[in-house]
Amino acid sequence: MVQFSEEKMAKVREIIARYPEGKQKSALLPVLHLAQEVYGWLSSETMDYVASLLQIEPIEVYEVATFYSMYNLKPVGKYMFEVCQTGPCMISGSDAIIDYIKQRLGIGVGETTPDGMFTLKTVECLGACGYAPMMQMGKHYKEHLTPEKVDQIIEDCRKQAGQLN
Repeated sequence: MVQFSEEKMAKVREIIARYPEGKQKSALLPVLHLAQEVYGWLSSETMDYVASLLQIEPIEVYEVATFYSMYNLKPVGKYMFEVCQTGPCMISGSDAIIDYIKQRLGIGVGETTPDGMFTLKTVECLGACGYAPMMQMGKHYKEHLTPEKVDQIIEDCRKQAGQLN
């Protein structure tokens, strides 16, 4: 059963309190971020729970969660490669980078490696057109991507994961 800890519930109350009485739906995006941080992704059960906390209909949560690429609707890997696929990045070779990552990791877009280490997503503009092709990994941008840079990123992630185990 999905349920936030008391610490996370305090955070939810703090978020809701930012908005006028009766406007708790305005807290939806930050509460979804919190839920994803806690559970790693947004299952139907998690989205229903968020709806109950905000006293809104589940469909209102689903509409938002399915619209934004920042929300994961299925489990994702430890490292998520979110590669920009809009015009400036495409002109600079993002399609080739996406194909290279697919080949290198043996997964398609929207898939996760069998070891749960990597997920590949394509996303709309990340606002770093001058650094194309680029991708986001968590809170970090990886810019001017080449196959060699992708190989180094993968190697660095694997090393970091090995150090954490």
